[in-house]
Amino acid sequence: MKKVILLSLLLIVTSAGFSQSQLKSDIKNKVALFNGKNLDGWYTFVQNRGRNIDPKNVFSVQNGLIRISGEEWGGITSNEEFENYRLLVEFKWGGKTFAPRLENARDSGILLHSVGEDGASDGIWMHSIECQLIEGGTGDFIVVGDGSKDFSITSLVAPEKQGNSYIFQPDGELATINGGRINWYGRDPNWKDVIDFRGPQDVEKPVGEWNKVECIVEGDEITIYLNGILVNHASNVKPSKGRIQIQSEGAEIFFRKVELRPLAKK
Repeated sequence: MKKVILLSLLLIVTSAGFSQSQLKSDIKNKVALFNGKNLDGWYTFVQNRGRNIDPKNVFSVQNGLIRISGEEWGGITSNEEFENYRLLVEFKWGGKTFAPRLENARDSGILLHSVGEDGASDGIWMHSIECQLIEGGTGDFIVVGDGSKDFSITSLVAPEKQGNSYIFQPDGELATINGGRINWYGRDPNWKDVIDFRGPQDVEKPVGEWNKVECIVEGDEITIYLNGILVNHASNVKPSKGRIQIQSEGAEIFFRKVELRPLAKK
């Protein structure tokens, strides 16, 4: 069954118009968004504090790694906007969690195409399209929008939802959302928001081990790979460019690589 799913995922990449040549990046133009020393190129935003006010050092660099403690909610935001790129992020979960998510699944996220005002969404993040990082749900899409058509994604989805959420299915029917989420194809239908959750099809590695997330942004499409496996795909993405944010949401998380490569022109 798993082989059938993976074959279907391969077919969807082909049908979406991707090719190996299109996904090749220009190495000379590689952008290291993390230099291993400090957070140059980013600014912090902490809920109820604001921009570059981080007295608890929620965001820091330790031993060559970005550490996001999770103690307060917020994010780091790239100074620049980006479009048409391959974003490679390597992360692992730490051991600490904080209220109100002490016993909940470890949670964070990569917010793509972030536009507008800092804190416009719940006083914490910019409006954006999220690649979710959460135990059991890494690779989910979430539209962190304002409810309008200015923030939306379209994806092929299964006929049945998981709760109120669509599930990515390569041979499914197209659905468009401007709020909520489209889960990655293998998310456990019995997923629970509890710490250390793991589902039978999870691609994410156990806590403490490094994971690799790739977000391929080409025009108005986003394709997400987790540890080399395609887990989600969206088209007709609005907006199609913007800043990048990485979230703090109650769980300690480390990043050793945040690297962006512009896609070679077609």
